[in-house]
Amino acid sequence: MDRAAWHATSKLVMPTNITPILLPSRAPELNPVENIWQYMRANWLSNRVFENYDTIIEAICEAWNNLIEIPDAIKSIGMREWAHVGRSE
Repeated sequence: MDRAAWHATSKLVMPTNITPILLPSRAPELNPVENIWQYMRANWLSNRVFENYDTIIEAICEAWNNLIEIPDAIKSIGMREWAHVGRSE
């Protein structure tokens, strides 16, 4: 889990059969979602000037729709070999 306040709060009730592992601070390479955003920025959102908030939202939605059309890319971006050690397919 990342270190978002709702993941690190003492109010979080964690089931006894789950052991949370918090990601180190400032380690976006360990969080696959960060890599998804990097991919979207690099391919559809960078080097652009947006007129207003609505055009930003429109561009993000378009980028997201482009991304979901290529599920193999999502899998390769988010895959972490170290997370599957000892797991048979």
